[in-house]
Amino acid sequence: MSRKLHRIIRAINFQANFVNISGLKQFVLAALGGVLAVAGFAPWYAFPAPIISLALLFWLWKQNDKPRVAFGLGFWFGMGLFGAGVWWLYVALHEFGNMPVPLALVAMLLFVAFISLFPALAGYSQAKLRVSKWIKCCLLLPSLWVVIELIRGYLFTGFPWLTLGYSQVPDSPLSGYAPLLGVYGVSLIMGISAGLLVVFAQEWRSTQGKAAAIILFVLWLAGAGLQRVAWTIPEGAPVKVILLQGNIAEDEKFQEDRLVNTLETYRRLALGSDAPLIVLPETALPILRGEVPESYSAILRDHARMQGGDILIGAFEREQGLYFNSMYSLGTSPSQHYRKNHLVPFGEFIPLRWLLGWFINDVLSIPMSDLTSGGEHQPVLNLAGQQIAMNICYEDVFGEEIIRALPQATLLLNTSNDAWYGDSSAAIQHNQISQMRALESGRMMLRATNTGVTSVIGSDGRVLKMLPQHLEGVLNAEVQGYTGATPYVRWGNAAVLSLILVMLACAWWMQRSKYRLSN
Repeated sequence: MSRKLHRIIRAINFQANFVNISGLKQFVLAALGGVLAVAGFAPWYAFPAPIISLALLFWLWKQNDKPRVAFGLGFWFGMGLFGAGVWWLYVALHEFGNMPVPLALVAMLLFVAFISLFPALAGYSQAKLRVSKWIKCCLLLPSLWVVIELIRGYLFTGFPWLTLGYSQVPDSPLSGYAPLLGVYGVSLIMGISAGLLVVFAQEWRSTQGKAAAIILFVLWLAGAGLQRVAWTIPEGAPVKVILLQGNIAEDEKFQEDRLVNTLETYRRLALGSDAPLIVLPETALPILRGEVPESYSAILRDHARMQGGDILIGAFEREQGLYFNSMYSLGTSPSQHYRKNHLVPFGEFIPLRWLLGWFINDVLSIPMSDLTSGGEHQPVLNLAGQQIAMNICYEDVFGEEIIRALPQATLLLNTSNDAWYGDSSAAIQHNQISQMRALESGRMMLRATNTGVTSVIGSDGRVLKMLPQHLEGVLNAEVQGYTGATPYVRWGNAAVLSLILVMLACAWWMQRSKYRLSN
């Protein structure tokens, strides 16, 4: 009797251990799925990868209806996605913010853990809603995923980096939906595709499985067809532009003894350029505009006028005791400026200064970290015969803000300084985000950066020209202005929100109808 009881106890212990290992494997699988999703973003551009990883996450959620487990699966998917995708924050904190290695690692991991709470929340929410598996995969999960992405893109000034829709630019057929629904709409179509894959993989012989395959095929075919639609039309003659990449090391940029060298570098590059529009990067001159020697400004202004055009210069501006991250013009046109509106928390302004000011002032060494927003509604820049929608660095991550200047603007222009992130994937990821902005607006995007990626992007979202990173260079190109408005320019994110509401309403109605029929 005792021997038999001993065997039963051993069997129970074995089964318990198996369940624990199985549960651990699921969390590991979720994390690996998040890592896989990063392959869809630059520099790899493997656009099917995020859809496959999202399908894996949906399948894991479908297998586990306990809210606590679903929360954990979403969290570890996020840790894989953001840990592998934005690890370069460590470079900014340690190498240029002078934060000690342990503290920089902890700060980066805490940030990754925080934004991983968003997919975790999606997992928890879907587990609380009792609907059929088909409705959950194809309607509920894609909708919840995009709602969570939208919240992440707005909350606490927003961090929409690695929104899954960016991974479909430029080669995926799903990028055809960008001019209609924007990046979040592309994410929604990806989510629907992932859900349909789950249904097809599990029920490929059934009617539901075949229906899922047909719907998936139609979605992708429609996206390919939309890529051929010309939503905007050329306006006027092409104009020659020159984008300067000074390649000034970030740890030297704000050193007083390096200032003369920086000014000379951009003077030399500008005077060697012969275009109606010459563009310097963000804060190319690391001083206040009022401190720029008048003789230096006169040289640049006279050269721009000789070309019959204008030069755009990045520098800080001070007005009534306030500081701004600015781009200002010199040349044939009246001098104009644009002041950055969407500032980066901790990098450009200190949230809760009374509580966190010590962190920036005593722990990090970030210059000009207490700037003022230039305001949402600033006029477009009328330069070299073009109406230019200006945005500085991180601002082009927010498509809903870029379209404020449209359809008036004929060109998009981004100036950046991604030297903060060293030789990581941050700069090329940023360039891919700009490619999405070009697609959404139906306009060319010009990018002038300090160390890269300096590029010219066509209205179809494809890179036409690009300078090598971390080298001094000059990018010459002829660019075409465009007029007209894509559906996304007209509707903004209201279109994808409306579609999500329709999907959720359909899910509720279908589940309710199924319940009535069963009773």
